[in-house]
Amino acid sequence: MAKAKPFIKWVGGKSQLIEQLDAQLPADFGNWEDITYIEPFVGGGAMLFYMLQRYPNIQHAIINDINTDLATCYRTVRDNPEELISSLQNIQDAYNLLQTEEARKDFFLAARDRYNEKNLDPIENTTKFFFLNRTCYNGLYRVNRKGFFNVPFGKYTNPQICDPTTIRKDSELLQRVEIMTGDFEETFKHAHGNTLFYFDPPYRPLSDTSSFNDYTKEAFNDDAQIRLKEYCDRIHAAGYKFMLSNSDCKGKNEDDNFFDVLYGAYDRARIYEQNGTPNIVCRNYKSN
Repeated sequence: MAKAKPFIKWVGGKSQLIEQLDAQLPADFGNWEDITYIEPFVGGGAMLFYMLQRYPNIQHAIINDINTDLATCYRTVRDNPEELISSLQNIQDAYNLLQTEEARKDFFLAARDRYNEKNLDPIENTTKFFFLNRTCYNGLYRVNRKGFFNVPFGKYTNPQICDPTTIRKDSELLQRVEIMTGDFEETFKHAHGNTLFYFDPPYRPLSDTSSFNDYTKEAFNDDAQIRLKEYCDRIHAAGYKFMLSNSDCKGKNEDDNFFDVLYGAYDRARIYEQNGTPNIVCRNYKSN
């Protein structure tokens, strides 16, 4: 049976770390009642879709992202899945009929220009978002300082732009999800009772050349990381639980203790991607 999964490619997606992140949850999480689950940086949503399927005791879910176009995608998948599927099928058919790479590139550039006009209705905006995500270089989402999408053509032939099964499954799960667009701190007002925050912010780059967190025109620098930690302090003081994942700076530079110092008052663990890249997990509780 098909399961809900991310409907887009997303740099830093958590699909390959899901089981390790699950092991870092509160030991009795499966026994909590009437859970409120909050993701202030939803991104591609791998953790969201996993959690909603794995833990039926999550009664309320709130997701947020500062990327307004991404938030529009989530709302469109939730509220208008059939219209979106029809629109995606049309653009997929038109693209796959093109016989040459030059023609496909021209089609891509025209779609990118149209997307960057920023005046599209939700169906067309989401359709263009999906199309560009599937046909741009490496599935990146990157914008310039003006907020314009600027990733080059990806040279794919016959990409799957329309995946009706995934869209319908995701739409079904998103019916119990509230979707916000804005600063991560705005999510606090939704916390009540048994609440778990999961933070997957733009990762702190391990080197100058590895920096890729410009999926919005607003930078997420060390000052923002510090503000996020102070928000975690606020969550902790209010009696709620949080888990945060980020790049493990010490994996690249043994002397870089940024997160170990910043989250020194909290429990920390290391988890590893399939290629061995380390990530740090910070939380205000003990897991198994």
